[in-house]
Order: sequence, then C-alpha cells, then structure tokens
Amino acid sequence: MNRDQSAAIFKASQEKMPGGVNSPVRSFPGLDMIPLIATRGVGAYVWDADGYRYIDYCQSWGSLILGHAHPFIVQAAYEQLRQGSSFGMATPYEEALAARIRQHLPSIEKIRFVSSGTEATMSALRVARGATGRPTVIKFIGHFHGHCDGLLVRAGSGVMQLNSEASSKGVPTDFVKHTLCLPFNDIAICREMLRSRDDIAAVILEPVAANMGVVKGDPDFMKMLREETARKGIILIYDEVVTGFRLGLKGAQGYYGITPDLTCLGKIIGGGFPAAAFGGRADLMNHLAPLGEVYQSGTLSGNPVAMCAGLAVLQRIEQPGFYEKLEEKTTRLVEALRQKVPGCVTQMGSMFTPFFGASDVSSLPKLSQPLYARFFKYLFAHQIYFVPSPYEANFISSAHTDEDIDHTIDVIKKYSIE
Repeated sequence: MNRDQSAAIFKASQEKMPGGVNSPVRSFPGLDMIPLIATRGVGAYVWDADGYRYIDYCQSWGSLILGHAHPFIVQAAYEQLRQGSSFGMATPYEEALAARIRQHLPSIEKIRFVSSGTEATMSALRVARGATGRPTVIKFIGHFHGHCDGLLVRAGSGVMQLNSEASSKGVPTDFVKHTLCLPFNDIAICREMLRSRDDIAAVILEPVAANMGVVKGDPDFMKMLREETARKGIILIYDEVVTGFRLGLKGAQGYYGITPDLTCLGKIIGGGFPAAAFGGRADLMNHLAPLGEVYQSGTLSGNPVAMCAGLAVLQRIEQPGFYEKLEEKTTRLVEALRQKVPGCVTQMGSMFTPFFGASDVSSLPKLSQPLYARFFKYLFAHQIYFVPSPYEANFISSAHTDEDIDHTIDVIKKYSIE
C-alpha cells in the first residue's frame, strides 16, 4: 500500500496539532504506523487520503449504527442546515428528540442535551452532588466517563496504560480526592464501601464497559448496586454514552431490568453529529438552572442539526428486527475471531472486542499490545479497519452486508498467529 498522501498529511498535522490529532487514540499509539487519514465514508466503508477503501468496524466509535452518510440522516441534516445550523435558542427539534428518547427510556423523566459525553457525565455528577449535598463519587477501574478532571482516575480507553493516581497529569489531587475507584463486579468490596460511608453522592458506571474492551456487568453486581444506593439515597448513574440505543431501544438498563436515577447518553443520539444528553428523575433534574441552583449551560447544546439527525436515527432503529439482524452479523464474525485469537473475544449485541493474551476479562492486565498490533496491521493491509486500540470496542452497523462479514471472516481465517 502506497500511503504517501496520508503520511504527508499526518506529518503536516503533527506540526500544528499535538501528536497530529485531536483525540489521542487516533494517532495509533503502540502501532508504529501512519494512522488512517479518513476523507469520506459511505455505509460500512471509509476511504483514506490515498484512495484506499476499508471495511470500517469503528463506525465513529459506535456512533454510526446506520453506517456512514446514511441517506435518511443526510437528508434530515441537510433540510435543517437550509433552515439554520445554530440559533442559541430553544427549538422544537429538542422537544421532539426528548420525547422520542423518553418513549424508550422510562427512567428519563426529564432530559438536558449537551455536546459531548464528557459534558453529560460531568453535569450528571454535578446534579447528584447538588441534590444530595455530598461530595464523594464512586467509579470503577477501567471505566471511562470522558476527560473531566474528577473522573480521570484509573480510567479506560486511551489512558489504560498510564499509572499515576489520576490518569492524567494536570489533574490536581484535590480534584480526584472525592473520587473512589473500586474493582468492577466485586460485590463484597463495593457493598462494604457503600454501607460504611455517608458522604457518597453518586455511583457512576458503564453497565457494559466499552472503553476497556467489552466487559459486561454481572447481573448480581448490578442488582446489588441498585439496592444499596437506593437504601442510602445515593444517586445511581448509568453512563450509556456507548450502550444507549446500541444494545437495544432500552439500552443496558433495559437489558438488566434496572432503573437508574440518572442516565448519560451520546454517540447514536447525535446521528454522527456532536450531541449527548443526561436525564433521569424529574426531582433530580429540577435542580438544574433555571429551576434550581445547579448551573449548566452550552452555546451549542441541543444543536438543531444534531437533534434532527438523532431523531432520524431513532426512527430507523425502531424498525422490527433491527437489533436482531445486527447481533446475528456480529455473532458470525465473533465466532470466527474466537478460532484465531490467542486469548478471548467478548461480545454484547453489536459490540465486540478481541483480547489478545487475556484468557478472560479477569486477566486483562495480561493483555498483549504487540499481539494486537500484529493482528491490526494484518487486517489493515487487507483494508479492514478494526479500532486501533486493544482496549476498545468494535462495532457493526446495519450498513455492514453479509458480504462484508463473509470477506472479513475469510481474511481472519487466513491469519497466522505464529
């Protein structure tokens, strides 16, 4: 593959942007290769600056459940662009999307739209602290809730390999001292912590972790969290930025049959545009200004183009059999991976992660970056794009055809682990 154009663009970008990127994992850390410089995407495919086409299993990190540039979404966005791209005012499109989300997620009585998953989790925690008057938050090792200071403690995704108390320099100790980080799925440790302290405002978690690879919450653990938090008036926050409308119309909370107090959403609800939200019990959300004394705002919150695109996505994924077809395609691909990966492969719906060198999710510290890098480069050379990190989820969209899956399986079958 002649990737001279991609190399030139990346070199020029490095002179102007830290690492040549605007989000760290895009730089392909640990892979020792020029990252994919995408120029366009249609359906299941992306094209790079040198004209090569790849089958894309990143799909904008799960945001594009219908694939790239779906005509229905493009039309919805275009029609709104003609009317105006931003107003900084209330619009009917916010109400329409809010109503659609509430229809599927009964836990969300009131909702507020923001522009990123980080904003959603940060704001949800502010509401929880404001409503309870307590300072402390519990999160779980490997769970990533965006890059806000108070949650960058043993987080997942691109910070998995950093070893400081906070997962980033520049985060003062005072910012993280109110964050307790516990092992995920450990009932005994978490229950003891919840019962022994009276200063806990909230527990926040990814019910199905996606930023340390796909790691499912144990049902008994999830049940314990709901019972113990309810007993002490602690706010239970489900970070469903990834899983919301990815695992089904009712998200992970529907899968577990558990009602959280607050939910964070993102990715899919923006239809490929920057949009996210947090919502939940009305009595909690009413603490937000202008009704209450918890302040939050954003010039582009509820952006009309993103709202119209998100509404169009929800209208499409409500079709009967939509999620069943996604999961069937994903399962076929995962079964092929399990025949080749020296480790384990996890799956939840249309999300999956191959863990090279880890026999199960309890042995993730043994995960092998070199083994994953070798496999990633092999697929890349065959113009198949998995996510460039061994700690992330891959995603299948409705645009992936049976032929795309079959071709990927054929390439995987020919991979040699020697």
